Amino acid sequence: MFREMCKSKVHRARITDANLNYEGSLTIDRLLMEAADLLPNEKVHVLNLNNGTRAETYVIEGEPGSGVVCANGALARNTHPGDLVILLSFAWVPEEEVGTFRTKIVHVDERNRVVEPAKASRK
Repeated sequence: MFREMCKSKVHRARITDANLNYEGSLTIDRLLMEAADLLPNEKVHVLNLNNGTRAETYVIEGEPGSGVVCANGALARNTHPGDLVILLSFAWVPEEEVGTFRTKIVHVDERNRVVEPAKASRK
């Protein structure tokens, strides 16, 4: 059996832009993607702390070091520049590995720069 576990979390990223006319997705600074172990086209959940909405979309690689976290397409309707969000990704983990599996947690500053090395969560 496999369990779907939270693989990575970016805590309190700030939306830098919203582009309603783009096809859809979430553009994320490549350095932030690397810190959170996110790949282009990987599904993420976007939890908006300003208005309580939760959405699913996929990741597009943004300019490294830019701090970009841009809501594209339909996501731009309920996520606006300046909003704080939590980004979550998930992975299917074999039952026998669940006890040792750890979520990678990334904290960022107001410019979406990683403020400390990503940590693995505790049990």
